[in-house]
Amino acid sequence: MNKLELVKAVAEKAEISNALAAKVIDAALEAAVEAVKKGEGVQLVGYANIAVAEKPARQAKNPRTGAIINVPAKKVAKAKLGAKFAL
Repeated sequence: MNKLELVKAVAEKAEISNALAAKVIDAALEAAVEAVKKGEGVQLVGYANIAVAEKPARQAKNPRTGAIINVPAKKVAKAKLGAKFAL
Protein backbone atom coordinates (compact mmCIF):
# COMPACT_ATOMS: atom_id res chain seq x y z
CA MET A 1 0.00 0.00 0.00
CA ASN A 2 1.41 3.37 -0.98
CA LYS A 3 0.48 6.75 0.48
CA LEU A 4 -2.28 7.45 -2.05
CA GLU A 5 -3.91 4.11 -1.31
CA LEU A 6 -3.63 4.81 2.43
CA VAL A 7 -5.28 8.22 1.99
CA LYS A 8 -8.16 6.65 0.05
CA ALA A 9 -8.62 3.90 2.66
CA VAL A 10 -8.59 6.38 5.57
CA ALA A 11 -11.02 8.69 3.77
CA GLU A 12 -13.38 5.81 3.11
CA LYS A 13 -13.26 4.42 6.68
CA ALA A 14 -13.60 7.85 8.33
CA GLU A 15 -16.18 9.03 5.78
CA ILE A 16 -14.21 12.19 4.97
CA SER A 17 -12.77 13.66 1.79
CA ASN A 18 -9.49 12.46 0.34
CA ALA A 19 -8.03 15.96 0.80
CA LEU A 20 -8.87 16.01 4.52
CA ALA A 21 -7.53 12.48 4.99
CA ALA A 22 -4.27 13.48 3.28
CA LYS A 23 -3.92 16.51 5.58
CA VAL A 24 -4.51 14.38 8.67
CA ILE A 25 -2.02 11.71 7.59
CA ASP A 26 0.60 14.33 6.67
CA ALA A 27 0.15 16.12 10.01
CA ALA A 28 0.44 12.88 11.98
CA LEU A 29 3.59 11.84 10.14
CA GLU A 30 5.17 15.29 10.51
CA ALA A 31 4.45 15.29 14.25
CA ALA A 32 6.06 11.84 14.59
CA VAL A 33 9.15 12.91 12.61
CA GLU A 34 9.54 16.08 14.70
CA ALA A 35 9.30 14.07 17.93
CA VAL A 36 11.96 11.60 16.78
CA LYS A 37 14.25 14.43 15.64
CA LYS A 38 13.97 15.93 19.16
CA GLY A 39 15.12 12.59 20.58
CA GLU A 40 11.70 11.57 21.85
CA GLY A 41 10.11 8.26 21.03
CA VAL A 42 6.71 7.72 19.48
CA GLN A 43 4.50 5.00 20.95
CA LEU A 44 1.33 3.94 19.21
CA VAL A 45 0.21 1.22 21.61
CA GLY A 46 -0.56 -1.98 19.76
CA TYR A 47 0.65 -0.57 16.43
CA ALA A 48 4.25 0.62 16.55
CA ASN A 49 7.03 1.95 18.73
CA ILE A 50 9.63 4.30 17.24
CA ALA A 51 12.63 4.97 19.44
CA VAL A 52 15.90 6.83 19.06
CA ALA A 53 19.01 4.68 19.45
CA GLU A 54 22.63 5.76 19.56
CA LYS A 55 25.23 3.96 17.48
CA PRO A 56 28.74 4.27 18.90
CA ALA A 57 31.71 5.49 16.90
CA ARG A 58 33.56 2.70 15.13
CA GLN A 59 36.23 1.91 12.59
CA ALA A 60 35.36 0.51 9.18
CA LYS A 61 37.29 -0.61 6.13
CA ASN A 62 36.88 1.04 2.74
CA PRO A 63 36.20 -1.91 0.43
CA ARG A 64 37.93 -0.27 -2.55
CA THR A 65 41.18 0.81 -0.95
CA GLY A 66 41.27 -1.27 2.21
CA ALA A 67 41.95 1.89 4.22
CA ILE A 68 40.62 2.08 7.75
CA ILE A 69 38.23 4.99 8.28
CA ASN A 70 36.63 6.36 11.43
CA VAL A 71 32.83 6.41 11.43
CA PRO A 72 31.46 8.94 13.95
CA ALA A 73 28.75 8.13 16.48
CA LYS A 74 25.21 8.88 15.35
CA LYS A 75 21.58 8.60 16.34
CA VAL A 76 19.19 6.42 14.37
CA ALA A 77 15.47 5.73 14.53
CA LYS A 78 14.42 2.17 15.31
CA ALA A 79 10.88 0.98 14.67
CA LYS A 80 9.20 -2.05 16.15
CA LEU A 81 5.75 -3.14 15.02
CA GLY A 82 3.08 -3.90 17.59
CA ALA A 83 0.80 -6.87 18.09
CA LYS A 84 -1.90 -5.59 15.72
CA PHE A 85 0.53 -6.12 12.83
CA ALA A 86 0.95 -9.83 13.66
CA LEU A 87 0.06 -12.00 10.69
